[in-house]
Amino acid sequence: MADAPILVTGAAGFIGFHVATRLLKSGKAVVGLDNLNAYYDPKLKDARLAELSKFPGFRFVKLDLADREGMATLFTKEKFAHVVHLAAQAGVRHSLVDPHAYIDSNIVGFTNILEGCRHNGCKHLLYASSSSVFGSNTKMPFSIHENVDHPLSLYGASKKANELMAHSYAHLFRLPTTGLRFFTVYGPWGRPDMAMWIFAKAIAAGEPIKLFNHGNMRRDFTYVDDVVESIERLVDRPPAGDPHYSSDAPDPGTSSAPWRVYNIGNNNPVELLDVVRILEETLGKKAIRELVPMQPGDVPATFANVDDLMREVDFKPATPIDVGIGRFIDWYRSYHRL
Repeated sequence: MADAPILVTGAAGFIGFHVATRLLKSGKAVVGLDNLNAYYDPKLKDARLAELSKFPGFRFVKLDLADREGMATLFTKEKFAHVVHLAAQAGVRHSLVDPHAYIDSNIVGFTNILEGCRHNGCKHLLYASSSSVFGSNTKMPFSIHENVDHPLSLYGASKKANELMAHSYAHLFRLPTTGLRFFTVYGPWGRPDMAMWIFAKAIAAGEPIKLFNHGNMRRDFTYVDDVVESIERLVDRPPAGDPHYSSDAPDPGTSSAPWRVYNIGNNNPVELLDVVRILEETLGKKAIRELVPMQPGDVPATFANVDDLMREVDFKPATPIDVGIGRFIDWYRSYHRL
């Protein structure tokens, strides 16, 4: 009997596409789920799906996470042993404009994922959290062992809620869950709403780029292949409860339940102005800079402590920013036929 396929939600999205590709290349069967919404150009999502469809082990299901009956039917039919849940309404700034999209996808949708896993024998649920859960925390580098109770955006709050919801299912139903706190992921096939793409597009076109907080921003830019490697190593390592966990002195990063969270970051924050400089050098054009104030919901710096990830899977993201940007720009030029 063939192994049950792995469910990858958000398979037409940036990280989901890369994860599905890696799993397919390693010989796994993948069911890719996506609702193909128009948060950004669906043509990019279609192009990613066209690449995935070249693999005989790939099947696509167009479905919205918030469709309770549709999700229940899918899980009952497929009996996924492993779920990599990367679909979400993404973006900090958009959550100031359309909060309901975050509730529908990130709260209602995540409930449907948890229920599907609970009732159909899932052995391990990995799900996307975000560095946004750290909110107003300023102690660097950000550690999973620090409390994250002060999110600065609804997006960050929805991701923190996912971690709490996953914990309750891990506790009540012994469902092994692993939360992945991604730090500013970039690379080929990336998202048009993220800084790397926005800057590259504007510099190439000779248009101004907005540098928030007057350019005084540091981000732990994490190359997508490093994210995928981390996930692939974690898929077959469902967490067990921590035997040393103490409810008298609770550790926010572990639990007596089969629940864990990990930072997935490069452990090396980069100045935004350095990113602009590397983009300028790679594109061979100077940027027109527009220095503007900080955006609501944003933070000046992110920096991931990845010691726990390193201990668990003997790997940590480490692709240098100039190497990653070079690969992104090579893809960007090819995709846009520049």
